[in-house]
Amino acid sequence: MEALTEPARNTGMRVGARLSRLALYRWWRRRVVGQVDHQAVVARIFAESCWSPRYAFMTMMSAGIAMLGLLLSSPAVVIGAMLISPLMSPILGFGFSLALFDFAEMRRSLLALAVGAVAAVAFTALIVTASPLQAPTAEIVARTRPNLFDLGVALFAALAGSFAIIRGRGETIVGVAIATALMPPLAVVGYGLATWNLPVLGGALALFVTNFITIALSATAMARYYGFGHQLSSRQSWTQTILLLLVFVAMAVPLGLALNRIAREALIVSEVRSLLNKRFGSASRVTQLDVAFDREPNVIRAVVITPRGQTQKTVVLQKAIEQELGRPVRLNIDQILLEPGAGAIEAQREELRQAGDQPDLETQRLAGIARMIALITGVSADDVTIDRDHHRATAAAMPLPGATVATYRVLEARAAAQTDGWSVAIVPPQGPLPEIAFANDADTLDPVAREAVLASAWAARRWNVPALGVPGLPAGTTPARPSLAQRRALAIAATLATQGVNALPAPGGGQRFHLSAGEGQ
Repeated sequence: MEALTEPARNTGMRVGARLSRLALYRWWRRRVVGQVDHQAVVARIFAESCWSPRYAFMTMMSAGIAMLGLLLSSPAVVIGAMLISPLMSPILGFGFSLALFDFAEMRRSLLALAVGAVAAVAFTALIVTASPLQAPTAEIVARTRPNLFDLGVALFAALAGSFAIIRGRGETIVGVAIATALMPPLAVVGYGLATWNLPVLGGALALFVTNFITIALSATAMARYYGFGHQLSSRQSWTQTILLLLVFVAMAVPLGLALNRIAREALIVSEVRSLLNKRFGSASRVTQLDVAFDREPNVIRAVVITPRGQTQKTVVLQKAIEQELGRPVRLNIDQILLEPGAGAIEAQREELRQAGDQPDLETQRLAGIARMIALITGVSADDVTIDRDHHRATAAAMPLPGATVATYRVLEARAAAQTDGWSVAIVPPQGPLPEIAFANDADTLDPVAREAVLASAWAARRWNVPALGVPGLPAGTTPARPSLAQRRALAIAATLATQGVNALPAPGGGQRFHLSAGEGQ
């Protein structure tokens, strides 16, 4: 702990003498600070905040339980993981060491927290990798968008936890452990790492950091209120105060913006639901409404149960929604028709039937996508890889008589057009790339030649070939006065670069030639 200089000690004594004249200060010293055994509290907190075999074991077990609960979307299991998680101890130790300016204990607490966090992330990533269930559940998604409310929860829970430890109210710690929820965000970080879902990983990591910093600094504030670190100089006290304020403001601003974004999204959903209810009338019911805000334009998916005579055209509804929101959207709406005279009971029955059939409908839709791509590529439906999480379908095409690389590229575009909201990747068979032809004495790509280059780049990406050999491309520095063949090669290289494919020098050249895969690799 930093030793006080003589001037600082004298200044502190003068300030204390002035404050002792105030009744409120005397009450605080006698009734708040005086009733706390500071040495015992500090000893207990620091003893539990360091690395130990028990800490390691409980961290791993808590991480495993949290990950399984998240994959199963079971709140009860996730709460169980929160209760046995030991991560609160090193965070509180860090907060109290900051209040005391005890840098040695601060390093020990941070080391224990860092090692525990890394171990938890690695263990949960291993569980996800070995698990057949990897789809993001509601419990996982709920921990990927931290906002200002999360900071408030961590703040109040940390104050309650610090109070419970200082005043010996151990029964409160159970509620604090549930409220702060330190382990589930770390488990979601492991999930994002295992599935390489960077938005999920980043959001969960932001939530954990928010909880960690808020709990630590709240513990610091509560410790100072109860007289821990009273021997610090005025400069040290002001440093702590300014640090607390700056950090809380720095976290509150982006979290407040995130909360505002969530509120705006909720408002959009409410406006869309209101418009659909108004258009379909009181006899109809909007049973499902989802808006994909991460796609451009936003995709709205809705299911409406409506009498047969009150159906609406999707195009008209989409234009009305766009006018209401002031932005382009894409509407996918299913209208489930009821016979005339059907009442509320029939609508509820239809809604229940639809909810029960929803998994079957999704399975049928995926099977239909697989069959369609299999028909295009000449393979069996079992050979089509369907990625539910990322809405991506992939298949390696069989050689088709007379088909070129450009043919498979067109087939992929047609398949993608028929699978709304899905990306399709058709891997063409290995073969020659399209011929690129230049006009006489021309060094620019006409539309036909450009399409040939784009088709070649597309094939390279599908084959996982990072570079293509371009005949005539100069090696090294481009000459000040390149020849006609070199200018043509440079034009091709520039087009390849826009598609994320590198260009490598290759022998040959002329007016007509093919790019080559694998040259120079």
